[in-house]
Amino acid sequence: MKDFKKSVIYQIYPKSFCDSDGDGLGDLRGIIGKLDYIKELGADYIWMTPFFVSPQNDNGYDVEDYYNIDPRYGTMEDFQELAAEADKRGIGLMLDMVFNHTSSHHQWFKKALAGDETYKNYYIFRKGKGPGVPPTNWESKFGGNAWEYVPEFDEYYLHLFDVSQPDLNWENEEVRREMAKIVRFWMEKGVRGFRFDVVNLISKAAYEDDYQGDGRRFYTDGPRIHEFLRELNENSFGQNPEIVTVGEMSSTSMENCFLYAGAESKELSMVFSFHHLKVDFAGNEKWVLVPYDFRKLKDILFSWQTGMAENNAWNAVFWCNHDQPRVVSRFGKEGKYREISAKMLAAAIHFMRGTPYVYQGEELGMTNAGFTEISQYRDVESLNHFRILQEKGLSQDDAYRILRVHSRDNSRTPMQWSDEKEAGFTEGTPWIGVNPNYKEINAAAQVGSEDSVFNFYKKLISLRKKYDIIAYGDITPIEANHPALLAYKRSWQGENLMVLCNFFEKELIWKPEENLKGYVKLIGNYSEESSWEDEVKLRPFETIVLYQAAE
Repeated sequence: MKDFKKSVIYQIYPKSFCDSDGDGLGDLRGIIGKLDYIKELGADYIWMTPFFVSPQNDNGYDVEDYYNIDPRYGTMEDFQELAAEADKRGIGLMLDMVFNHTSSHHQWFKKALAGDETYKNYYIFRKGKGPGVPPTNWESKFGGNAWEYVPEFDEYYLHLFDVSQPDLNWENEEVRREMAKIVRFWMEKGVRGFRFDVVNLISKAAYEDDYQGDGRRFYTDGPRIHEFLRELNENSFGQNPEIVTVGEMSSTSMENCFLYAGAESKELSMVFSFHHLKVDFAGNEKWVLVPYDFRKLKDILFSWQTGMAENNAWNAVFWCNHDQPRVVSRFGKEGKYREISAKMLAAAIHFMRGTPYVYQGEELGMTNAGFTEISQYRDVESLNHFRILQEKGLSQDDAYRILRVHSRDNSRTPMQWSDEKEAGFTEGTPWIGVNPNYKEINAAAQVGSEDSVFNFYKKLISLRKKYDIIAYGDITPIEANHPALLAYKRSWQGENLMVLCNFFEKELIWKPEENLKGYVKLIGNYSEESSWEDEVKLRPFETIVLYQAAE
């Protein structure tokens, strides 16, 4: 049985990972063909974003059928082969479950729109406040009001995301039974883990106007959320202690996460929280250009690290996923320091308390897309905000600049396998353009190179398996107010780890309070020797990880 605290999870966005049949879309057989690559890296689980039947309005997060695989990704036979081949390599599969909403193409919603009261009650329908006035002023996370009018009923349905993604009514016990049944179905197919999309939104509170914000306080970490998760646990994945679960927690509070991922709370194994990835927002506003706030980044990371530890709860630790820009473009530095900063950022996260997630291409130091035309973008959120930003008075050039920094498409360009045509992703025309820098940044060039970003990630993953202190140790932040240094200490059964990261291009000198003479260097991102003991000199984007054995 794998220990998820010593594990590393590799995230695949199937559409962009590897195309086996030349249609320009990644597929399950493409993943099968790359399992040895993931084994070489050392990952224990593969989390795949949804590949269920879907109209793809939100790249598969609009599920039409939870029990069947979209033909564009392959067949159930392909999936069973993938599960078997992954298992042979000691890798478990983790599926992405979108349980807050379905697609409007789902048979349940079609029956609801046909007037079937049983299925209308699977969703959230409400009367408006008056002619043409929605039930509340809540905003959709993709822009615009979160309610859609249905003339036949003179009612509105709730969609916190796209209009084609109606929210499910978890107050309905029948809906909850259906969700547990879906999880059990995939467990029987050999699935070893589940990631639950925006799962902390499934319990809504009062349906009232929000005069303080966009409505999220009425549906985030709602009144029955812990009850719903405990029930789902008991009726599905909790029946097998080997199943690993993670909840994506949108705008959550740490206090709720003590319960979501508490060792004794019987809800989930761990949580994703995103507060540390809003440090380049203005308040809650993503679609702006502001420099990231380094001290705020540290404050958030360390408050979650220490808070979750004190309450015996478990974090997922990560920089990247299919919804986030590439971290090396965001908090590192493209160009001269791309590899150095990519390695530093990896070390900063991988030695923290929590299970690390690596998003496809992160282990190569892949960068943002650099798109210059709206025709190159595919993401519904980006397309909506390109229009919204201009409606707010921004120029087209400014709108493009914001998209190039914040668009989710930055992480969705095809995986860069080689310097061959279309980066070795497909023999056809890819569904979204390949980043032009694939000639320099690709897996073929890195796997056999000792000094590559890939091999740095590989070492980080092997160190987690070798040293228990990384999985189980306490964590103590160091120099919380330093303007350039992110540093922390891990301690476990007499062993100590010191993790030092320079987040900026300027060299820094730091004088530690304790003498580091008894420490040895475990890993670093410069080939030339580093110096420590009385003082530590860190070069641009340098990381040094020091280890002291128990006496």
